[in-house]
Amino acid sequence: MKRVILLFIVFFTVNTFAQNIEYSIIVKDIETQLPIENAMVVILKTKQVLLSNEDGKVTFMLTGASNVQVSEMNYENLTLRWVTLKEDQFVVYLKNKNNKLDEIVLSKENPQKILQRIVSNSIAKLTTPYRLKVYVREFFMLDNKYSYYNDGLVNFQFSGNKKSTTTLLVEQNRSYGLLETDVSADLRGYNLNNIMENYSNLNYFRPVLDSKAKKEYDYIIKGHPNNKDYYIMKITALDKSKKDADSFEVIYDPVKKLIVEFSCVFTPGDPDKIEEKPAIGSKKITRSFVKVDYRLDGSDYYLLSSNEEIAYDLTLKDRVKNIQVRNNFITTSYNKQKFTYNESDVFKEKTLFNKQNKILTKYWDISGFTATDEEKAIIASLDFKL
Repeated sequence: MKRVILLFIVFFTVNTFAQNIEYSIIVKDIETQLPIENAMVVILKTKQVLLSNEDGKVTFMLTGASNVQVSEMNYENLTLRWVTLKEDQFVVYLKNKNNKLDEIVLSKENPQKILQRIVSNSIAKLTTPYRLKVYVREFFMLDNKYSYYNDGLVNFQFSGNKKSTTTLLVEQNRSYGLLETDVSADLRGYNLNNIMENYSNLNYFRPVLDSKAKKEYDYIIKGHPNNKDYYIMKITALDKSKKDADSFEVIYDPVKKLIVEFSCVFTPGDPDKIEEKPAIGSKKITRSFVKVDYRLDGSDYYLLSSNEEIAYDLTLKDRVKNIQVRNNFITTSYNKQKFTYNESDVFKEKTLFNKQNKILTKYWDISGFTATDEEKAIIASLDFKL
């Protein structure tokens, strides 16, 4: 009888650990009780990386036991033991560092020279052979109405020296909504390979790296207000009234000379000073925002996440069409090994809406970034149109 009971216990234990259990964690500030967006959650057993959404939430599947690490540059890191985890919306509280180091950094070297060095060093680290598994999603609005949505779990293989080129393979994807026949022409620049190559080659910085840019931009370096290991460089146009201009905020490690995060905000010029009438077929950008985060894990350095938004007016013969696109990349896995594939497996189209739906699992729930309730409602409203 004892042997039967023992075998039952062993069988039950093995069966329990073999099951995929879904967990959800909500990350909050311990003082304000507000959710923390873009907190990084690493499942230490599988090395899977997730980011909290604007509600502070992440969702993941776990087979067996694993500790979980939660971090965000403004907060103290926290490691959760597996035995303390609960399956349903377990709340984790992070403590703000509150270092208050927002002073101007004095340097004998010209700030633009510093920027050139950290960009060059970051590119050298990013443009080595490796592969990333990435969850990508895109919201599309036409005349202020959500018209389309797509997401997918994809693999990027990086190759090249000093400059990255990527090969893209799609594991799973879905596309919902109704599109006009000319929508491919309307999507300005959202080519998945081009986007990833821009993040690796840091093409966004070209306007402010040229020596002539010193007369057009102001470069100021300050200490990070909550992290003593980082500096912040802010780059703004000296004359914002006459023409379109970009402003940058770059968070970087001054010792390792690597970019941790950067954002780029586009400011359109004064429309009253633009005399030219838009030509038919022309595109006028009205808003553009890019925010990119990188992860430094030991000697590994790669894209962690990105959020890119663009809005522009397309001038037609009889009307002006407003188009808005929001695109996100979230890296869930990094590997230095190359994957093998057939040339026919390579995805060569522009965006995922050009690919037939391939849904094998509910990858969107556990692949790095959990949709908010508002986003789920948008996706559901487009789902029925398919």
